[in-house]
Amino acid sequence: MNLIRARLPILACVLVLCGILYAGLTPFHKPKNAVTWLADQNGLRFARYGTVVSSGSFQMATSENEASSSLEIWLQPDLTDSSKYFLAFSTPENPEKFLLQQYYSSLILNRRARPGDRMIHVGVDAVFKEAKPVFITITSAPEGSAVYIDGVLATRFSGFRLGRDFTGQLVLGTSPVEDESWKGQLRGLAVYRRELMAAKVRQHYETWTKQGRPEVVADEGIALYLFNEHSGSVAHNTLRLGIDLQIPEKYTLLHQRFLEPFWEEYAEDRSYWKDATINIVGLIPLGFVFYAYWSSVRPIRRAILVTTLLGFAVSLTIELLQSLLPTRNSGTTDLFTNTLGTFFGVKICGTKTAKALLQKIYLTRTDLEMGRKS
Repeated sequence: MNLIRARLPILACVLVLCGILYAGLTPFHKPKNAVTWLADQNGLRFARYGTVVSSGSFQMATSENEASSSLEIWLQPDLTDSSKYFLAFSTPENPEKFLLQQYYSSLILNRRARPGDRMIHVGVDAVFKEAKPVFITITSAPEGSAVYIDGVLATRFSGFRLGRDFTGQLVLGTSPVEDESWKGQLRGLAVYRRELMAAKVRQHYETWTKQGRPEVVADEGIALYLFNEHSGSVAHNTLRLGIDLQIPEKYTLLHQRFLEPFWEEYAEDRSYWKDATINIVGLIPLGFVFYAYWSSVRPIRRAILVTTLLGFAVSLTIELLQSLLPTRNSGTTDLFTNTLGTFFGVKICGTKTAKALLQKIYLTRTDLEMGRKS
């Protein structure tokens, strides 16, 4: 009986540590890419952990003043209460160059002109009011951009130019840097090297939704994806050879973040503070059991400091490994919250109530030695 009681403290430490590592790293592998072909029509279905990536990088005009472009995307979300990214143009230097986001029922256009610049957001309300097909056209010229919904002008953004933002690799279904997988159907996609006028936008909407493809002049388009292959791992560019879309076997992120700085992670929303609270509370047991062990069962010098540093080391290990898992996000905020949670566990363990409880569960060092001698 004494031997069993003697092993309870170290067993508690091992169980808590394993539990934290499991919670921080599960799943321990890259999941299968959840992108499938639609059975009864042209298109792709994106489920949880689904993405498609272009085989090469798109290039636009070299002069900002000359850059004009347009993008068409025909899609249907599964949910109208979701906040996820479904399209992005990404480069190694500027991974979040341009992103389209479903923010519940709204369409958000996000752009970061240069690396290190703040993200600029503009949006259109009531685009995804229902889980039904939506044909979105975004046109851009030197004076600004316009957004059309189902062939009808929704809004204009003066000074918000996107001419050179449609540059880099194309990512569909998620963010290039973090797991933001979107659920829904993608039925068509096109990129053009010039601004489409209102009449052309309407014509493309009518022909694409009724005939299955827009009437595109070869020299005005850069890419046109009809998703009419119905099988395989490639969606072909029907305008010209070159940049096709690849469906990876495993879910992966093009430029997954590695220890994202805490000032970039910070967000003034409920989700951010909810995650911070979970990370603090989640490491309290680690601080409690290890400080109890190192202060009572196997006393060491500076048990508070050693236990707190252990919490930091465990958190750092998890964040480093999370950078290899596309389903997890690697950031530095968790280093602070996890370490703080460990310290809180130490302080809780030092209270009179906790000490009284531990005396009932654990043997003191003297008791252990007497148990071994007997």
